[in-house]
Amino acid sequence: MKKEKRNSLIFYTLMILIFGTLMWFVIQKGAHLRNVNQTAVFTQAPQHSGEGFGIFVDLLMAQIRTPFGLLLLQIIVILITGRIVGWLFSRIRQPGVIGEILAGIILGPSILGYFMPDVSLFLFPRESLSNINLLSQFGLILFMYTIGMELDLTSVRKKLQASILISHTSLIVPFFLGMLMAYFIYDTYAYCETPFLSFALFIGIAMSITAFPVLARIIQEKKLTRTHLGTVSLASAANSDISAWCILAVVMAVTQAGGMLGAVYNILLSGVYMLVMFFIVRPLLRMVGDLYHNKEVIDKSFVILIFLFLLVSSYLTEMLGLHALFGAFMAGVVMPQNDHFRSIMTEKVEDVSLALFLPLFFASTGLRTEIGLLDTPEMWTLCGLFIAVAVVGKFGSTVVAARVVKESWKDSLLLGGLMNTRGLMELVVLTIGYEMHILPPPVFVMLVLMTLVTTFMTTPLLSFINFCFRAKTRRPVPRQPEAERHVFKVLLAFARAGNGAIMLDVVHQMFSRREESLDLTALHLTVGSDVNPSQTGQFERISFSSILFEAQALEMTIKTRYEVSADAGEHIVRMVNEEGYDFLLVGAGISMSNLTNDMDARHILLSFTKFFRRFSTPEFRFEPGMLIRDKMKTFIEHSRCSVGVFVNRKFMKATHILVIINSADDLFLLDYARTLTAATRGSISLLNRRSFTLSESEEIRMALHTFADSMEDVRILPEIEVMRESFNDRNFMLVSYPTWNRLTGECEDALKDMPSTLIIQHRNRRTVETGILNFEY
Repeated sequence: MKKEKRNSLIFYTLMILIFGTLMWFVIQKGAHLRNVNQTAVFTQAPQHSGEGFGIFVDLLMAQIRTPFGLLLLQIIVILITGRIVGWLFSRIRQPGVIGEILAGIILGPSILGYFMPDVSLFLFPRESLSNINLLSQFGLILFMYTIGMELDLTSVRKKLQASILISHTSLIVPFFLGMLMAYFIYDTYAYCETPFLSFALFIGIAMSITAFPVLARIIQEKKLTRTHLGTVSLASAANSDISAWCILAVVMAVTQAGGMLGAVYNILLSGVYMLVMFFIVRPLLRMVGDLYHNKEVIDKSFVILIFLFLLVSSYLTEMLGLHALFGAFMAGVVMPQNDHFRSIMTEKVEDVSLALFLPLFFASTGLRTEIGLLDTPEMWTLCGLFIAVAVVGKFGSTVVAARVVKESWKDSLLLGGLMNTRGLMELVVLTIGYEMHILPPPVFVMLVLMTLVTTFMTTPLLSFINFCFRAKTRRPVPRQPEAERHVFKVLLAFARAGNGAIMLDVVHQMFSRREESLDLTALHLTVGSDVNPSQTGQFERISFSSILFEAQALEMTIKTRYEVSADAGEHIVRMVNEEGYDFLLVGAGISMSNLTNDMDARHILLSFTKFFRRFSTPEFRFEPGMLIRDKMKTFIEHSRCSVGVFVNRKFMKATHILVIINSADDLFLLDYARTLTAATRGSISLLNRRSFTLSESEEIRMALHTFADSMEDVRILPEIEVMRESFNDRNFMLVSYPTWNRLTGECEDALKDMPSTLIIQHRNRRTVETGILNFEY
């Protein structure tokens, strides 16, 4: 082996030397072959580094201003701005799409163009906007395809009787009010060449649209997906969207033909297209979906065929005057209903369309939205009137229709708030009207602002309705005394799927031998407000596969809960407080883990942190105090039950347990240790630190000796400080949260060698509920 390596090195070195020498020889000979023009160029070459840097700058600016270079810069700026503003809006519990829409307006003439016109002109020169528009249109085709796939026609049919009246009432009433407004503003604001019919129809459809994607994500975030309200809302929104897009197709056909008579052939051919899609293409695709519904058979060739079908459908509707987006939407609607098929296709399309192309569409819309066009009180009054009519028409008609079908007042009002969401779908309609020169710029701006307001108000409106009815119906809930409950409720919240099984082992060893029966719930949250509802089932299966397998091996009964949340910490705290859990177990993350992957990740993070803080060396440092500075602090300080934070340091089984006692308040750990050893048959070492006051020293010694006398294999260590030697031969440690805070400041070096640890903040739930302890949340 060594001889082969030496021969390879010799061959490689000789090859570099020989061919390097030959290339140098060719270059020297070729230097004498310059023609006259080349000689002139070489005489103008920079003579010193200053001139060379100037040429470099000129070349760099020239590359930036090339069409492709400028497009890449525009995409980078749009994506970064969209993610930042979207994240800020998600922090105030608003759909991220609102922030991305606003980011587009920020980059447009209303904000960037007004305050920094030179920067705006450099980033978005008028001649470059066509590239962004074309890319955004292609992205919209992909997006409308995924929206069509999200519509479950089977669910719509099941709820047809309950939703048809709500959806069509909430469509027709605002449509009429929009046409009525168009009548009064047509002479003043419409283009001279735009017929009233086209103008009125577009205003009407703009006032009546509902944003199905945003509504679906709000329902998912509010945990309403499997409720009566959620299913009726989704069915109504789906009905409304299908009807609205069909009406929009007719509106575009009429507009492009110049009237109803001219549009007859377009409408007839569109009807033929719809019949072919539903009665020929859909059955064929249903058969395909039954045969091809896993990643093994859905290969590149199959995906290319699906995309080809999508593009052909979009092209046909574009030729028929219905716009390519309608064809993309219909292509998604007729896709097989097989959940696996739709999940795979959505996964392949949605990430690219949502992450890359949609922000370009928002930027394209924002670059057209010049709020400065509303430069008179009359225009701002009209804008406010558009918003008021849109809300009253959509919200009011939905509430009335819901009451007619015997929905409760609360559900009727919530339905009205949900159906009033417009969001992205409204912008699509407005963009079509703008590009067809039906909506003039001032009216376009007014309707964009109406879209932002009606979408932004959805979440606060739903919270306000829930608050009003909660305040009206709130009653004290009688609780059984602790001694009579005979159930110990534990919530195990895990992030990574692999950690769930390990934490289940901890629960089994800690609590399986308690006198009360164990009621265990495993919770996994997907953090984010833009999670596709059609993919949550797949996420849930993947997340719980390991923990369910481990539960079967341990013969444990567990409940599983999968939810989507914008704020994991707040969600978990609210859950344990409202549902009466006795113990919350969470993981410490990577901050103190000694698993290889976690240590590598922590090392990289610390290196970057120190680089940006201008530290000289990215030396690895173990920081146990990181735990109490992150989100775990939220769980410990705001939960009304006991909280355990588990530090996984290659945990297997707690057979040699170290219990650290810092004060009399830590004696509750002895009960946990007793239960733990009953399950593991392990040994216990009690370490009482030299930090007691004289008054409690004797009390602690007596408690420790009493505990040791009542148990087997218990050792009381000398009263010493925690050192590295304290962890020798120990594989599990119990420590209270207050003591942990002291250890991280006083014994940081020793904690580098600590075993797997459970940090416990102990609270008696009965004490908390009776008001002896007051925790605000």
